[in-house]
Amino acid sequence: MKPALDTRALINRENNIAQLILITILIFVAMSALNPDKFLRFYNFESITYIFPELGLLSIAMMIAMLTGGIDLSVVGIANLSGILAGSFFHAVLTRQQLSADPAIPQVLVGVAIALGTGLVAGALNGLLIARLKITPILATMGTGQLFTGLALVITGGPAIAGFPKSWAFIGNGALFRLAVPFLIFLVVAGLIAFLLSRTVFGINLMLIGTNPKAAVFAGLRTTRMIFFSYVATGVLGSLAGIILSGRTNAAKADYGTSYLLQAVLIAVLGGTNPAGGRGTVLGVSIAVLALMLLSSGFQIMRFSIHLIDFIWGAFLLLVIAINTYLNRK
Repeated sequence: MKPALDTRALINRENNIAQLILITILIFVAMSALNPDKFLRFYNFESITYIFPELGLLSIAMMIAMLTGGIDLSVVGIANLSGILAGSFFHAVLTRQQLSADPAIPQVLVGVAIALGTGLVAGALNGLLIARLKITPILATMGTGQLFTGLALVITGGPAIAGFPKSWAFIGNGALFRLAVPFLIFLVVAGLIAFLLSRTVFGINLMLIGTNPKAAVFAGLRTTRMIFFSYVATGVLGSLAGIILSGRTNAAKADYGTSYLLQAVLIAVLGGTNPAGGRGTVLGVSIAVLALMLLSSGFQIMRFSIHLIDFIWGAFLLLVIAINTYLNRK
């Protein structure tokens, strides 16, 4: 009986990937036809490789949370707080001249540790609230998201912390072998997460928890510990996205990337992640990010209103969820 279930899951996954690839091709063709002079420029695709990673990492974090039937609404708050704490450290130990001219590699390494440590602690807090105290994930992470944003506002007083060392800016704006550094970081991290979820006991058990929580308990799985570590992982991914975002913009602010939260949920669902848990792939999420980035780039080139774009994202999210729910019932 088990092989039949595995085969069906594999077929469903491959069908979803094929549909995503088709959607991406259709979006590319449509945007190319509507505005070929601007959309098909090399600069347009190059800029996508710099923005793609931060949204991609947040979307993968959202997918990991959804695998257990949860959600993480605090990832953007974690990203901003991580960048702000690192920026505060740089401004405390480096002069203005050093910030603009000195690579300050030792300080940048400490800053990376501070940012990732922030994500680890924030993720652990989410994990404790959800796994130990049994608070509903949407309520727990909504509360902690406000907590992290409020703490960021207390630290900055409202304005952005601007001016980071050159080495930090290289993380968000640099290039290696003519490829964007943020994109290379995303490829490495996405590959590691994909391996973790598909080739390790932890990943397989995480899927089982989302598919059938009661069966996971009867099978002797330590569901509390695994859910805890899944939110630790989402926190670290959020902080990594914050490092890239602050490096790209050379600033950190409490309300940066607010639209990313809706987009991360949309991308996770569009990428084949089941919001009820048990199903999701890094490849599917990555293709969905590419499709949404191409669509967003086309909208901006055609000078669509930012508010109209947010409306389209929301409508698209509802449509995708409705279609997936209908197909799952059939």
